[in-house]
Amino acid sequence: MKSLRSNTLMTVALGALVTVLALGGGVLAAGAIAGSGKTIVTVRLWDDRVAAAYKSSFAAFEAENPGISVDVTVIPWSQYWGQLDADVASGRADDIFWVNNSYLTDLADGGKLMDIDAALGTRAKNDWDRAVVREFTKDGTLWGVPQLSDAGIGVYYNKAMLAAAGIDPAALEDVAWSTDPAADTLLPVLQALTRDSRGKAVTDPEFDRSTVVQYGYNAGNDLQAILLPTIGSNGGAFDTDGVFTFAEELAAQAIGYQVDLINTHKVAPPAVGNTDPDSARDAFVEGKLALFQSGLYNLPYVFDGAEFEWGAASMPAGPAGRVSVTNGIVAAGNARTAHPEATTAVLKWLGSAEGNHFVGASGAAVPGVVAAQQAYFDFWGAKDVDVKKFFEVLANDAPTVTPPTSVNFGEVEAAYSPILDQVFSAELPLGSGLQQAQDAANAVLAGD
Repeated sequence: MKSLRSNTLMTVALGALVTVLALGGGVLAAGAIAGSGKTIVTVRLWDDRVAAAYKSSFAAFEAENPGISVDVTVIPWSQYWGQLDADVASGRADDIFWVNNSYLTDLADGGKLMDIDAALGTRAKNDWDRAVVREFTKDGTLWGVPQLSDAGIGVYYNKAMLAAAGIDPAALEDVAWSTDPAADTLLPVLQALTRDSRGKAVTDPEFDRSTVVQYGYNAGNDLQAILLPTIGSNGGAFDTDGVFTFAEELAAQAIGYQVDLINTHKVAPPAVGNTDPDSARDAFVEGKLALFQSGLYNLPYVFDGAEFEWGAASMPAGPAGRVSVTNGIVAAGNARTAHPEATTAVLKWLGSAEGNHFVGASGAAVPGVVAAQQAYFDFWGAKDVDVKKFFEVLANDAPTVTPPTSVNFGEVEAAYSPILDQVFSAELPLGSGLQQAQDAANAVLAGD
């Protein structure tokens, strides 16, 4: 799942550079810095903004631990999991690396990760975000130190576009999607927000589809921001007990609604050639999209990139209400590290309020250490950015939809996602296309 990643050109360039340096530095990666008497601990992640926060954090750590030096490697999301799989298999993986819950099962079951309960003690988890701890606890064992929490999904909106359409931002709190046209209050909003070069809305008889300058919404094959929340808000499930079920009725209805927004109602950008979820973020910050459904992992990019006034609203409700996905990231210790004591010391630092504080204080992400989270709210509060909508959707034990946690998720996703892309582009019919994608996913699980 795409979570807290950056896929910008800068990230790709930086990731490629540090990947070359990290993979070429076999001597350093072995653990000792020649002539210094220090042990080097390597840390791998995919987000350049958090990497910058880590640089400050590890400078403070090294001041307190002069015998240890920490090197950070950034590998872009598009390369991250394939590279990690290869490096874990060959014994060249970093001492500490980020893991999301979709890829946890293989690493934990394969004995590739350090047991955090054994390394840091069972009480350490009392200081960490409970939802993230739950996500990364498998068979009674915690397999990573919480670093980030995505909170929930919300909607970024362009204030000027809403005003031009006569829509009060407060009204977004009442919109709901439904396959019943009489109950669907989201579609009329999106129709009013989709405009051609003359400012005509998509419902205007004079609307020219060939000159669309702004779309209403970012429907698409985006697992975290779109598919899981929409399926959950219809009472469906993407997978159940390790078996993929997104072709079943409730999930299929939810996916079909999103597909229709693109191909029938034309209120979302075409899916053909537009399979990267970051393209929706880019369209929003470029002023080509009125509503952008996403999470806090995109907040820094919206803040830095948008040259217009924007705000944040709750995600649309569905027949089952608002049901958001929430996801976390952990720093996992390599079970095959050549220097477990130094690696454990760095993990302990990452799990402390002091060590994790730098992530929140930079505004890059919500820290996984509870005591460090206020720094995040303080950062964005000082910039007059209200992030409460991303947390309200999770308040009071609200229901959530969980990301897939199957074995071989990388292979599974590679099998089903291209077929799902064809469903979204209308190259395959909804029913048979979803069934084909689901069968491809479950075939990988079955080893077929």
